[in-house]
Amino acid sequence: MSALPWRIVFFGTPSFALPTLRSLLEGPDQVAAVVTQPDREKGRGRKVIISPVKELTLQHGLIPLQPERVKEEAVQEALRGLQPDLIVVVAYGQILPKSILDIPKYGGVNVHASLLPKYRGAAPIAWAILNGEKVTGVTTMVMDEGMDTGDILLQTEIPIGDEETCESLHDRLASSGARWLLETLEKMKAGNIRPIPQDHSKATYAPPLKKEDGHIDWKKESRQIDRHIRAFNPWPGAFTKLDDRLLKIYKGEIREKASTGKAGAVVWVGSDFIEVETGKDSFLIQEVQSEGRRRMTIREFLSGHPIPVGTIFH
Repeated sequence: MSALPWRIVFFGTPSFALPTLRSLLEGPDQVAAVVTQPDREKGRGRKVIISPVKELTLQHGLIPLQPERVKEEAVQEALRGLQPDLIVVVAYGQILPKSILDIPKYGGVNVHASLLPKYRGAAPIAWAILNGEKVTGVTTMVMDEGMDTGDILLQTEIPIGDEETCESLHDRLASSGARWLLETLEKMKAGNIRPIPQDHSKATYAPPLKKEDGHIDWKKESRQIDRHIRAFNPWPGAFTKLDDRLLKIYKGEIREKASTGKAGAVVWVGSDFIEVETGKDSFLIQEVQSEGRRRMTIREFLSGHPIPVGTIFH
């Protein structure tokens, strides 16, 4: 393969893609184009939100392509006109068809936030925490028509801390992904990288998260609830219901004790925590957010929202 600077078309959308895009924009290769998802309306005011990748692209004086459907012939014609050497994809949000992957001279490389073939799909970081994994990582792979099914190029392991949230792990994996993508490109240019087929029999999946998935089941063990809260922090947020109000829970800790009461019942209220009975042990809630309010400590929350012992969270 050529060691000369390559013309690269980058596909990506969320903040996870930013370190990799930034490293490419500042590196020796030429970013011939950036493709990201269309602007979307969000929130009650239907405010138009641009993707983090679009924002960074504009800061570098480039106008991104934002097709509604990447399979459109006009999009593919535009990509052919760019004559790219390589496509790099990081959390773009659409599966690229073979007709696009065949355009660049050296195909496509994807950066994925798991140790493939584990956790293929849209939400590998959250599911790794949710399932109690101690280690995850980043994989660069050759792109094919499947969902994260291509041959592995490089992998690196990243430990998952006992207090790791999806947000903190996301940031570490994003930075690692940028470093390993550059390493992958160097090895590709030198011709000393050997793609390794995935063992598809060991594949597991990480489907997209939905808001309703954040609902806490207090009948589960405290350890599972702790993972649930960390996995859904910051989005979509783990939540419980207090009367008719929704209360998001962002931080807490496990208290090992014999369960004596009803799951979801408040058994103790301290100055800095609310202790809630679970299916096994109890959970000390330390940081929350009520509807329409900012995130706050339990001390702040209780000053305006007293919660008596015996209150039931649903």
